[in-house]
Amino acid sequence: MHGRIPEEKIQEIRDRNDIVEVVSSYLPLKATGPNNFGLCPFHHEKSPSFNVNAARQIFHCFGCGVSGNVFSFLMRMEGLSFVEAVRRLGDRVGVQIERETLSPEEQRRRHQQVLYYRINEAACDFFHANLMRSEEGKAARDYLKKRGYGHEIAREFRLGYALDRWDGLTRNLAEKGFEGKDIQTLGLTRPGQQGRGDYDLFRGRLIFPILDLHGQVQAFGGRVLGDELPKYLNSPESPIYHKARILYGLYQGREEMRRTGEAIVVEGYFDQLALHRAGFPQAVATCGTALTEEHAQLLKRYAKKALLLFDQDEAGRRATFKAMDVLQAAGLPAAVITLDEGDDPDSFLAGKGAEAFRHRLQAARPVMEVFIDDALARHGASVEGKAKAVEEIAAKLRGLTDAIERSLYVRAVAQKVGFDESLLQAKVSGRRPSPPAQRQEVRAKRPSSATPSAPASGLRAQMMLLYLLLREPQAQVRVKEEGVENLFLDANIKELAEKILNLPAQETPSAESLLSLAVDEAQKDIVRGVLREDAAAFAEEEEAIFVDCRQAVAKEKLRRRRQELNQLVQRAESCGDQPEMARLQAELMQVNRQLK
Repeated sequence: MHGRIPEEKIQEIRDRNDIVEVVSSYLPLKATGPNNFGLCPFHHEKSPSFNVNAARQIFHCFGCGVSGNVFSFLMRMEGLSFVEAVRRLGDRVGVQIERETLSPEEQRRRHQQVLYYRINEAACDFFHANLMRSEEGKAARDYLKKRGYGHEIAREFRLGYALDRWDGLTRNLAEKGFEGKDIQTLGLTRPGQQGRGDYDLFRGRLIFPILDLHGQVQAFGGRVLGDELPKYLNSPESPIYHKARILYGLYQGREEMRRTGEAIVVEGYFDQLALHRAGFPQAVATCGTALTEEHAQLLKRYAKKALLLFDQDEAGRRATFKAMDVLQAAGLPAAVITLDEGDDPDSFLAGKGAEAFRHRLQAARPVMEVFIDDALARHGASVEGKAKAVEEIAAKLRGLTDAIERSLYVRAVAQKVGFDESLLQAKVSGRRPSPPAQRQEVRAKRPSSATPSAPASGLRAQMMLLYLLLREPQAQVRVKEEGVENLFLDANIKELAEKILNLPAQETPSAESLLSLAVDEAQKDIVRGVLREDAAAFAEEEEAIFVDCRQAVAKEKLRRRRQELNQLVQRAESCGDQPEMARLQAELMQVNRQLK
């Protein structure tokens, strides 16, 4: 059973931690009365818009809209849970928090987990000492020096060397009192056969410790110094290591991710080290696996955009588009950095330098755009090839959550292949296209259930209001007074409402005649749903229905204005127009307040 931190203890910790002091430990602030301004750590900006108010003990960024108290600041900066942030700030001011009450099984599991981390820490120290000081580690030191890496990066990333011995690590850990079965569980050793003792997994390899967000060693990767195979070995999964949940270099690079808003995703340890050394510490590498949902959520915690930099071959192309699907599902925008054929980050930086790479970074193309061009090139210019490419592209476009972005891509693809845009739109939305004559009169619609701007609760209210329009003359009067555009958000329901309001006075349409008003299956589904409703359910809900509909439309207008303002702020910032940026930021703050 987990204990709960008392509210009075949380309040004491909040009172004793001055938010200005806490924030100042992460970034410089300039005091102006009760306010303290600095560059926002949560998005990239050139002029300070991040305000810390000493009197109210809160922070707010006029640029990106984030705000909160000392707890939420630390949670964002360190990726902590609320309880972890409370404990960290409690330790800072010497406030003791009672330990959780754990069951015996939970206590055993926690104890075992601590033991596993101690073993990995001891192994990391052993490997690191071998690299930095041992005679046998000279070959690894020379190898790193040849590739342009010195003591500084070796210390920062705690690089090591596994001696080319059968049981060098096994003996070292045994001397420290660790049991063989625990070491085996972490995959550091394997059981010998025919009575021979355990032997080391990593032998004669350069070692890359894999750290979690707290700097603890979870696992290791090892590379041979020559061309032997396998070139790389990685720790197997263990109770404390799950490769689908961790990214190499995230511990060292997350602050730069926050500052730039970008994360560069590469495939290998040396790719990540090369970028870090060249001044791009926002780079991370997957640990011998494809990008996963957990990886995407980790990246989303620190960055607003992922830049994919995989090998420039067929395997790298497949990895790029697989990562696209994962990032798209997580709602994290992604772009592709392209290098010259045969280059990887290490070789590109060594040959052309950091400035040339920066240009490639700025020229990164949206991954969907790259996918579209790739699909069209793969399938060729024949009619059959174009048809196959369009099918493939449409399947990917369906996954886009932003309706505007999806619509723009549909238009671009239609122009590229000479395809009717409305037909492609129908294919992407999964509905049958309208006949040509009808398309001239009826604008493209999405099924109501798939309309992203209509939340489930607002959609329900709109259908209920549509029912009232059929049965209550007073409701028709009220809708006309308030305006259809202020009450109906869903395009299909709105059009049906307009048609009902245009019917002759006192005419209540039958089910058949109402169905005749619908122009496609999506609208017919709405009508059938409305006709199934029970009149008694609306007897006392009319006012609530109007309120819900009104709020749904108002919120959507605010969301769209917020999106527009964010783009305008970025444009003003890039142009250096400070007065316009200040005006836009003030309006953005007001919109965010209204949405809350």
